[in-house]
Amino acid sequence: MTRKAEIKRKTNETDIDLKLDLDGSGRSEVSTGVGFLDHLFTSLARHARFDLALSCRGDTEVDDHHTAEDCAIAFGEALDEALGERRGIARFGWAYAPLDEALARASVDLSGRPFAAPFLGLASDRLGELSSENVEHAIASLAMASRATVHVDVIRGANDHHRAEAAFKALALAFRQAVASDGSQDVPSTKGVL
Repeated sequence: MTRKAEIKRKTNETDIDLKLDLDGSGRSEVSTGVGFLDHLFTSLARHARFDLALSCRGDTEVDDHHTAEDCAIAFGEALDEALGERRGIARFGWAYAPLDEALARASVDLSGRPFAAPFLGLASDRLGELSSENVEHAIASLAMASRATVHVDVIRGANDHHRAEAAFKALALAFRQAVASDGSQDVPSTKGVL
């Protein structure tokens, strides 16, 4: 079974091409026009061991919001499509990821029920060209579009770059665990569907 998806998302605000392979090696080519957002998606792909090609032309002359939101939506849609009926997957994933003084925790349930609870505690207004508020917003948008329950907390950290990156690394490790094969062809739910 091939667990790949290709998403083309074009709105008046963004034009996105995204390819995702859940059974990759962590290779990525990411160009969103927002440097720190590129860094976060590259880290997510690398540590989840997903292959990701993501390009976005967004209305960054307005600000970075639409680019961050729509890239996360496209990634979430690709994840949902690549999982199909979600047969034979572990479904749940959780991880801690340190980055120097920062420590993040993520828990994922590929339940088909979207919910997001990101609490990163970012204090600065911006991380490079990315508004700090859009880091949590991207996580929430990804969770909604992928139909996943996602909890991400940064437990400690003094540097916002480290806090945000640790959060995405923990999320990546949790996704890697959740999409892993459990050796069956069963849907991992008492309902029989996800």
